[in-house]
Amino acid sequence: MRIIVFGANGPTGRLLTGQALDAGHDVVAVTRRPADFPLAHDRLTVFEGDVLHQDSVDTAVAGGDVVLSVLGVPFGKAEITTYSAGVGNIVTAMRKHRVRRIAVVSSSAVDLRPYSDAGFLFNRVVQPYIARVLGRTLYDDMRRMEALLRATELDWTIVRPSGLFELPAVTEYTMVAGHADSRFTARVDLAASLLRLAETEGLFVRDTVAVVTTADNPSILQLIRSEALGKS
Repeated sequence: MRIIVFGANGPTGRLLTGQALDAGHDVVAVTRRPADFPLAHDRLTVFEGDVLHQDSVDTAVAGGDVVLSVLGVPFGKAEITTYSAGVGNIVTAMRKHRVRRIAVVSSSAVDLRPYSDAGFLFNRVVQPYIARVLGRTLYDDMRRMEALLRATELDWTIVRPSGLFELPAVTEYTMVAGHADSRFTARVDLAASLLRLAETEGLFVRDTVAVVTTADNPSILQLIRSEALGKS
């Protein structure tokens, strides 16, 4: 297939691009900073584009079979529109070029639920603070993105990982419709799940899925140190 990856230069996007190339697909890696993209391959096109510019998105999507969005935006107090506006442009381009299959990364934080193994502090303090204060503008835009996609006629899948962390190789991750009672998702597993959705006809079409990693999970402190503070 020819797979179009938006957000290709982020941590998950790079993993996804590599996995898709290893699986034998042609990949268009869309990034605003092509000079920084670390991968090279004869089946890889590194496309300088911006998901917020319709003409750029149209050019990237043309000739594609599947679109995978791993857009990422940091937390901030200002209004965020990258997810909803970007996916809106992608949908317009997909309709124009008659591409039907799309999977987008959202977050489990858009639909807060307690975790059975998390305890009072995480469920009642940490998770609500991240979702409703620190990441409020980001998750609000993810909700807009999800609503926009659900209203389309496309073959969409919304993927909601939990707390993202690093592992060296794909595990026997879990992907289920709806909510999964687990707090962590390795980026390499998230990438693998997106590629699986692209490759498997009819898998979780027009559905929202959770992707979770059940092996080698970090502690909450380790996750905060590595993800929020940039420490190992």
